[in-house]
Amino acid sequence: MADEAEVLGELQRLRVRVPQVTGALAASVDGLVLAQDTPGVEPEGVAALTAAALGVAQRLADATAQGAFRELLVRGTDGYVATYAAGDTAVLTLLAEDRVNVGRLHLEGRRAGTRIGELVDAAPPEPPEPVVRTRGRARARTTPNPEGELPVRTPRSKLPETNLQPRTAR
Repeated sequence: MADEAEVLGELQRLRVRVPQVTGALAASVDGLVLAQDTPGVEPEGVAALTAAALGVAQRLADATAQGAFRELLVRGTDGYVATYAAGDTAVLTLLAEDRVNVGRLHLEGRRAGTRIGELVDAAPPEPPEPVVRTRGRARARTTPNPEGELPVRTPRSKLPETNLQPRTAR
């Protein structure tokens, strides 16, 4: 993934350009926070909700033949939540006051989304975690990798297919 400091810098510059933006968050399309500047708001919850809203927005755009997802705008009584595509694997979510100039919000949100997308998509992909087999069960390698990162379990849904047959009772 992209360097968090670079993405955070883009979020902060956006907030300077549009002072009515009260929070900015970059997240993966899976709902994981990449960088955030959201005072008073729980970023993990907003990222998860953004991923859910993104899924609905994508299905709506597909069902109505409107093309690929670009942006989503929600207006509440006290302000706006705007979500913009940020490359192929990320989204940008902005929180703004009710008095924000929505045209300016869109202009700056689209620009920032493009820049964040470039940062995220240009980063080399993280290598998959090695998997070892023990008695028919897959688990992540238990020794840390050379970079010192802790191992992460590989979900069964992402494991390669095998030719192992289920055990039969004797």
